[in-house]
Amino acid sequence: MPKAESHLALVRRARRINRELAEVYPYAHPELDFRNPFELLVATVLSAQTTDLRVNQTTPALFAAYPTPEDMAAAVPEEMEELIRPTGFFRAKTKSLLGLSAALRDDFSGEVPGRLEDLVKLPGVGRKTANVVLGNAFGVPGITVDTHFGRLVRRWKWTDEEDPVKVEAVIADIFPRSEWTMLSHRVIFHGRRICHARKPACGACPIAPLCPSYGEGETDPEKARKLLKYEMGGYPGQRLSPPPDFPGKPAPALGAA
Repeated sequence: MPKAESHLALVRRARRINRELAEVYPYAHPELDFRNPFELLVATVLSAQTTDLRVNQTTPALFAAYPTPEDMAAAVPEEMEELIRPTGFFRAKTKSLLGLSAALRDDFSGEVPGRLEDLVKLPGVGRKTANVVLGNAFGVPGITVDTHFGRLVRRWKWTDEEDPVKVEAVIADIFPRSEWTMLSHRVIFHGRRICHARKPACGACPIAPLCPSYGEGETDPEKARKLLKYEMGGYPGQRLSPPPDFPGKPAPALGAA
């Protein structure tokens, strides 16, 4: 029976994984297109139960119609529903967007607040969404526990917690605050590109020697390489307007061939 890993050893292994991921994904970034805090907030709410790609293909028309919280708060619900229909759950999301836009207009002078306690009071905004906005629009460190992040930290045995708030607390204790936002991007990038839910590409994984779950996926290097996604596999990313240093291809617009 293998010896149990001490907390110190776990912290050292976790931090080494983070350093290795920083070398693999030096360009890691939020995969939602946005130009200001309001656009990021809206895009993050829309990203529930769908891909960032589908959100990015949907938001150009949405922001053209409603560029500010004041514009969005005054939207006709049925018209907004049609614009965001491709993201799924469009009626519930329309209700959230109308509510949060009205709250921004009425309670925050039309500006997105830069504090967690204010953001989570907005309709449709939980800790995950708040941390995305704080980390990427305001430079306030935050850990984004989405499905990819939760899956990977459990796969790496950093924690066995399932509840996102508890996962966030455990990971916050392992890493310095200054690393939280970029750690989130790197882990999520890795989960989308290599360490997939159903069939991780173990044989093409750069951190395989540090992974206690190595072998859950395809270990043959050639077969594993065929499982790589996005720029790692030579395909477009999720953003229509990626950062200048992104090595992959921009995603196609909605309806593009």
